[in-house]
Amino acid sequence: MPELPEVAALAAGLDTKLRGQAIAAGHLTSFAALKTYAPPLDALAGLEVDGVTRHGKFIDVAAQGLHLIFHLARAGWVTWHDVAPKVPARTGRSGLALRIVLDDGSGFSLTEAGTQKHLAVYLVEDPAAVPGVAALGPDPLADDFTVDDFRAILRRAGRAQLKGVLRDQRVLAGIGNAYSDEILHAARLSPFKPADGLDDDATADLYGHVRGVLGDAVATAREVPFDQLKDAKRSGMRVHGRTGQPCPVCGTTVAEVSFADSSLQYCPTCQTGGKPLADRRMSKLLK
Repeated sequence: MPELPEVAALAAGLDTKLRGQAIAAGHLTSFAALKTYAPPLDALAGLEVDGVTRHGKFIDVAAQGLHLIFHLARAGWVTWHDVAPKVPARTGRSGLALRIVLDDGSGFSLTEAGTQKHLAVYLVEDPAAVPGVAALGPDPLADDFTVDDFRAILRRAGRAQLKGVLRDQRVLAGIGNAYSDEILHAARLSPFKPADGLDDDATADLYGHVRGVLGDAVATAREVPFDQLKDAKRSGMRVHGRTGQPCPVCGTTVAEVSFADSSLQYCPTCQTGGKPLADRRMSKLLK
């Protein structure tokens, strides 16, 4: 799933390519992906793009009072076309959901792999009309997001586990499963540690790692072409997705906790004092 760094890179890249360009047409092939009906998608035709920004993991293409907003979910992606295909957009094995074509013949496509379709597209006059955007917590990389703001978030979360707090979009916008693993590894904290269990120094340290891990990833992602972002993300991970491999800090084997539809990775030595975390799903399989 693309998270804040990849979404920021996609938004910045699209801004460079789209800003000042006129939209010729929008071709929808997955009707389930479009979550709004007014204004209609063809209202984009003839409008000039003012710019592209992001809200958490949502990308926002602003065009003369309208906002084409999309969330790539777990398996969605953006493909840029210097010359958009002239064949009418149609669904199929490509997973194509939406194609936007510009007056100069270029454009981009939104695609989604797999059978579970969660990619979401909205056309609205106000980004706040998108429920997911309206519910977002603060952006952890915003200039005005301070350590005091972060401390207040952890206190409000109470006994909730740090892993869940970091990836809850209503609490902090943009962090997902992968970067929450990376942040907690950098901070040497257990993913199951209660949010209100950190003293002021540990809170400040975790805040610094949130900003540092995400900031470094954003800087790296901005230099990577769209079609290489997924591989660049995977190659930059220190523990996430690296179960069974040595921790780059201490050499301990990276461990995993599995859930129904996801998993987390951590280093037992760096993060949990050498103690493995309970993996209930694996425990059941071993009985």
